[in-house]
This record gives sequence, C-alpha cells and structure tokens, in this order.
Amino acid sequence: MTGIPVASPEPGSRSLWRLLRYFSYYRLVVAGFFLGAVALSSKPLNIGSQDPRLFLWVSAIYLSFSIAILIVQIRWRHAFNAQLSIQVLIDIACLILLFYASGGAKSGMSMMLLVVLVGAALVGQGRLVLFYAATATLLLLTEQAYRVAFLKGDPGDFFFTGLTCIGLFGAAIGARLLANRMTANEELARQRGIELADQMLINERVIRDMQDGVLVIDAAGQVRQCNPRARALLGCTDAFARTLDDYSPTLAEEFGIRQSRGVESELVMQVPWTGRLLRARFLPPGEGGNALIFVEDVGRLQQEARQVKLAALGRLTANMAHEIRNPLSAISHAAELLADEPPGKGVERLTRIIVDNSQRLNHLVSEVVELGRRDRVNPETIDLREYFLRLIDERSLQDAGSAQRIAVDIPAGVAIRFDRGHMHRVASNLIDNALRYASQSPGAVRIGIEQNSGQQRLSLHIIDDGKGIDETERDRVFEPFFTTRPSGTGLGLYIARELCEANGARLFLLENAPGAHFCISFAPPNPEQPKDNGET
Repeated sequence: MTGIPVASPEPGSRSLWRLLRYFSYYRLVVAGFFLGAVALSSKPLNIGSQDPRLFLWVSAIYLSFSIAILIVQIRWRHAFNAQLSIQVLIDIACLILLFYASGGAKSGMSMMLLVVLVGAALVGQGRLVLFYAATATLLLLTEQAYRVAFLKGDPGDFFFTGLTCIGLFGAAIGARLLANRMTANEELARQRGIELADQMLINERVIRDMQDGVLVIDAAGQVRQCNPRARALLGCTDAFARTLDDYSPTLAEEFGIRQSRGVESELVMQVPWTGRLLRARFLPPGEGGNALIFVEDVGRLQQEARQVKLAALGRLTANMAHEIRNPLSAISHAAELLADEPPGKGVERLTRIIVDNSQRLNHLVSEVVELGRRDRVNPETIDLREYFLRLIDERSLQDAGSAQRIAVDIPAGVAIRFDRGHMHRVASNLIDNALRYASQSPGAVRIGIEQNSGQQRLSLHIIDDGKGIDETERDRVFEPFFTTRPSGTGLGLYIARELCEANGARLFLLENAPGAHFCISFAPPNPEQPKDNGET
C-alpha cells in the first residue's frame, strides 16, 4: 500500500476547507435524520431494532458532535489533518455503535461507513485514509466478535463482515487515487489559468502599443476589441462606439461584402475626416466567428520607403562621385600631357585615352539617367515570344552570330504587363551578359518561361552555358558599381532590378545551371486588359 500517491496541494488551501465544510454538512444531515427517524416515528424501524434506547442516545450525541464540529471548523481554520481525523474517528465510532444497536451486519448500516471513508479520502491527504479504513475494519470485526461471543450471533456473519471490510479498503483506496487525479488536474488548470492570464496580458499590451490598428469583429459586426492606434487612424472619437459602422462606414460596408468569402483580402481607403490613406487587411473569421481587421497607415509606409530610397540615393551619389573622379583625373592628366607632346603616336595614344574615358563617363551618366526614370512606368501587354524574336532579329543586324547562340523556348500567346522601354533595357542587359560569358555553340543562351499550377506567377529564365558566377560574388551582383570588367560601370544589373520592381516584378539570381541563371518573376496581365500592339 506504500505506492499510493500523496496529494500535492497544501492541506490548508481554501478548496480543501470548503470540501471539509460540505463533509460537515453531510454529517449534520445524517445525524439529524437518524435522531428524527427514531424519535418521531411511532412504528418500529429496522434501524435501532436491537437496542432502540442506545440508538436514540448515540444519535443525539452524534448530532451534538456534528454541530460542535461545524462551529469549530467555521471559526478556527487550523490543523486541517487533525480536525479531519477527529471528525472521521467520531463518525466511525458513532456509526459502529448505531451499527451494533441496529442488529449488526444484516442491518445495512455498514454502507454509511463506506460513505464516510470515501468522503474522507476525497477530502483528506495521503495515507490517513488507510488509517481510517483500518480503524473501521478493526471496530467492525470487534463488534462481530462480541456479537458471536456474548449475543450468540451467527459465526457465518463473519463472512459478510469480511467482505464489508474489503469493500471499505477498496473504496478508500480508489477514492484516494481519484482525489489525487482531481487535485493534480485542479493544480494543472490553475497553472494554465495563470499562464493564460499572463499571455492575455502580454497580448493586450502588444496590441495596445502596435503601430498598426487592430479590430476584432464578431459575426454581427460588433467591435469586440480595438486598440488605441485603430481609433487614431480611423479618427473615431466616440468612446461608446460599439459597431464597426461607428468606427468607419466604409470599413463596415467592405467587411459585410468580404465576410462570407472566407479568404484574406486587402483594401486601400481614405478616411474622409482625417484625410489619411489607409490599407485595411481583412482576415476571415475563425471557429469562434470573430474576424480580424488590421489597419496600416500607407502614408507612414510611404514615408519610410522614401527615407530608405534617400539613404540609397546618398550612397549611390557618393559612389558615383568616386567613379567619375577616376576617369576625369585620367582625362585631365592626358590633356596636360597632350599639350606638351609634338604630333605623333604619343598624341594618338593620349587622344584615345581621352575618347575612351569620355565614352565611359557618358555611359555612366546614361545609366544614372535611366535609373532616375524607374518611376515613370507605362505598362503595356507584351507577347514574350514575339518580343524576344524581334529583339534577337535586331541584334543579328549588328552581330550575325548572336542569333544562332540564343535559343528561345517560349510558347505563343504568353503575355505580360510591362513597360516596353524598361523591358528592352532589362532584357538587353541580361542577354548581353549571357552572351559575354557563354560559349560560341548554338543555343548557348537559353530563354524560357515557367508558370506555376495556380497560374498566379509567371517566371522568365535566362541561362547561359558559361562557367557561372563565383560563390564569393553572388551576394554582390546587384550592388551598384560592382563589376568584374574593367570597362563596365557596375550599374547594369542594379538598374535592371530597379526597373523590374518598378513594374511589379522581381529579378533574382538562381543557382548556376551550369552558367549564370537569372529569373524574372512577374504576375500575368489582367485578361480583361486589351492587348497593345507597340513596336519593339
């Protein structure tokens, strides 16, 4: 029996005292019932059949003890185990006497002992319940032995008494195990409640201090929760606003439209009374029926983007000044030497230096001017297969061998929305780089497309069969003024990426396959958009 677990909570905890009080109420009701049944009944009863007088006096004493115990327990909440033990021992003693006065095992009074032990096991602590069961068993066996020895009782009643004793031990142990499980679950629930309260407090503080507005909306359009930032963004000054319509009629109308869709969606709106431009993100309702609306200040995001662009522009200007200074110094020095040189080969060499560096400066300035036009986007529908075939045909007029080195694997009818001038700049730069490092074999440069199964994104791939880009240089290929060619400006790929982003696309570098592998990912055009027939 040493393996019975011991309950972990303190004996003096409020819940245990509450259970002990209920136990005392039960004792008071039982004692009062026994006393009233014997004192008020005019007919003979099964209880107290052997010694009605003893039964009456024991019931009265039991009731008195029950009242006294309840008063002590209410006024003096100390020594929990001692109080419980005294109460249970009084219960056992009184019930054994009532058991004797009612005729022994055949009276059925032993069931009252079972209730007492189960109650003590649920209320009490540790192995005391085994002590209570052992005491009750010992007194039952003593009563039965006295009955057989002095009252000529049937020795066969020992069998029923033994079964009763076994039942007392079994019920006490089972109830104790159940009480331990209940106590452990109660403690776990209490700890989880504390953790949940802490988490809710943290969430409340985080939501309150967020830069974005958050609204929790139920199915009826009532605002269940709203942080101060949402009120400020929506311009809601009504402290008693309850419905979403009180916060923003436009937001309430859009929420009603999007509520049944079950998908996440966005809306850009302007608040009439504040003039703020906001982006509202609608999240579909969960199992509880509550939906989330996130409100962002688009003006703040645009300001942050402008700050980032200004910082990038500052770095670009500093780098450009450094890049321009070197060719200018060479031109200036060559001009000084040219003034002192007689006509001849030396003059031709110096003149060539001046011309080459002047062209390099002109190329650099042209690149910067092109970068400044990234925000002037005039998108049109471009058929990719037709566009690249025309582009290669134009290049063949300047370099007849380049057409055979380029393989176009694009099905007919695949179109994108892109600024044609920007597309020409991006495609020319990527093809020039691919031809520069590819072999002279036919199909050394491959141009193809990839479209995912959802038809949401379209990817254009340009791959060459060269040696590829070294791992140490992959992270810098899109940096401004980074180049591995002495005559390069280092702005080609940087400008290409900026132009792609201006058109809603993305340019990135994939793993070598086996040469350099560039990919442009952009969304397909709107099928309702009419197709433009501009020239390349």
